Amino acid sequence: MSNAYLDALKQRRTQYALGRNVTQSKDALVALIQDAIKHSPSSFNSQSSRALVLFGAESDKLWSLATDEVRKVAPAEGFEKTEAKLKSFAAGVGTVLFFEDQDVVKKLQEQFALYADNFPVWSEQAGGMAQLSVWSTLAVAGVGASLQHYNPLIDNAVAREWNIPASWKLRAQMPFGSNEAPFGDKAFMDDAERFRVAG
Repeated sequence: MSNAYLDALKQRRTQYALGRNVTQSKDALVALIQDAIKHSPSSFNSQSSRALVLFGAESDKLWSLATDEVRKVAPAEGFEKTEAKLKSFAAGVGTVLFFEDQDVVKKLQEQFALYADNFPVWSEQAGGMAQLSVWSTLAVAGVGASLQHYNPLIDNAVAREWNIPASWKLRAQMPFGSNEAPFGDKAFMDDAERFRVAG
């Protein structure tokens, strides 16, 4: 059975070999990213997900900041491999930074006290869905990406550099660009170990 949504999910793969040879304009890529986040679900339609989209020199700056922050805590021996990985993220055309607005979470906790403990969890789920939506949308457009998590190490540097509101909590970074290498085969565990069906 053919299913366009599943086809999009199957196209979404981790791409570390990024380049700047994308055919879409900056405005077109921003529109794709915005639409993907806008139409992602969130509990109580809270729309808690936020994004900062960086292109060119601004994206380079992010990965330079990340390199500086990681260097402070990573062992000096073997850091070349870590630095090369961070440079590979900068090789793309841009980076999406995903945030969750904690003011939205707190407001919902106040409004619906019965569910107060769940709103932080639901916010994380909303953020994950927004990230998957953007990743799949970019994949369908022929744009490669990967999902990175250098937070909370880079949180303060990012907040200072791009004047991020205090309530925005950084959750992930997604470097994106042209696919400069083919994807390898993806391994899957046995369905019998993962799924159960009743009824």
